[in-house]
Amino acid sequence: MEQIPITKQGYQALKQELARLKSVERPENIKAIETARAHGDLSENAEYHAAKERQSFLEGRIGELSYKLGVARVIDPDAVPRDIVRFASRVLVENQDSEEQVEYMIVGPDEADIKKGKISVSSPLGSALIGKRPGDEAVLQAPGGRRSYEIIDII
Repeated sequence: MEQIPITKQGYQALKQELARLKSVERPENIKAIETARAHGDLSENAEYHAAKERQSFLEGRIGELSYKLGVARVIDPDAVPRDIVRFASRVLVENQDSEEQVEYMIVGPDEADIKKGKISVSSPLGSALIGKRPGDEAVLQAPGGRRSYEIIDII
């Protein structure tokens, strides 16, 4: 069975979303379906169809989250060695073209948020950084062309 790496914070966020979907959104949607049914003819009842569509989305997301939590491999960022860049590492890089320095944390796809400095391990930059050491260069092919980053430090 495949394992999906995730940080403790990411695991907790997925767990909270699953609990909210099961305990709040699913019951609310069930009530919306019941209310829409009470309005009569279901074939032309837009509220009913919207609620059924929402139910399908919720059940799909609940299944997806349950699967991800079941195969999650929780990694504590504080326990990650700082010798090479790996999952859950915090990395200070310098763009070789602009000389701009940026700090990123390498996380799983569900946790990625570039505005918070979190990039996915499966993103082009995340993949290029994995396995590198301070002083190494990470090169990637981006839609705008070739990009080069120097690893300044693993924080």
